[in-house]
Amino acid sequence: MLKKHSTKEDFSSLTKKKPEKRLLLRLQKKAGRGFGGRVTVRHRGGGAKHLYRIIDFGQEKINLKGKVIALEYDPYRTSFIALVQYEDADKRYLLAPQGLKAGDEVVCAEKAELKPGNRMKLKNIPVGTQIYNIEIEPNCGGKLIRGAGAAAIVLAHEGKYAQLELSSTEIRKILQECFASIGAVSRPEHKYISWGKAGRARHKGVRPTVRGSAMNPPDHPHGGGEGRSSVGLKHPKTPWGKPAQGVKTRKRSWTDKYIIQRRKKK
Repeated sequence: MLKKHSTKEDFSSLTKKKPEKRLLLRLQKKAGRGFGGRVTVRHRGGGAKHLYRIIDFGQEKINLKGKVIALEYDPYRTSFIALVQYEDADKRYLLAPQGLKAGDEVVCAEKAELKPGNRMKLKNIPVGTQIYNIEIEPNCGGKLIRGAGAAAIVLAHEGKYAQLELSSTEIRKILQECFASIGAVSRPEHKYISWGKAGRARHKGVRPTVRGSAMNPPDHPHGGGEGRSSVGLKHPKTPWGKPAQGVKTRKRSWTDKYIIQRRKKK
């Protein structure tokens, strides 16, 4: 039963078939717990049973044409996936771009036709082209731009680097020898989905969230006070006493040196 403000998605574009059994894995559920058995991420647990689909992010089948057999739903990611059968009869799951249909042909090569789903090196992709599933290092598989509706734009080619504008508005350099897929990731309407009720959240493994100010002082730094009190602190804190607002949480990465312009703040 759907509530008044919930959203129902249209999956009519997907192929009605069972997932490819050889490309499925059963992952152990962690329920937000780390190696020590303690909860490290709150509000996780339960959820419907589902199997992980093995995705070929690197597209190892170089210079082999593949035919899209089916477009499928993947419970572990926001975008749709495509089941592709190659000329050697091997089947792989790929991230499906917008506009890809069953029966289309895709290929991964150093230089290929400029159409959604094809994969090639950045040095051969024209300026202004939308791309996704981008490598950070050559031959290491796609790492950037893999979420529903996301796309990066090729801004320039300069020496051994290509300049890309990511979907976050960040501009960074990537080696020209890295591979990227043409197009934008499928299912752009995902961000507009409203679950509508708590039950749908529980099916996705999201447990109830309680405000810190509604707790007692031993349970949260915001807790305590008479009636509806404020947090009673100069700055909000996490349950473990760390600052929760206005503090940088992004860890430094070795790839930070390739950032030309940071993302714009909303």
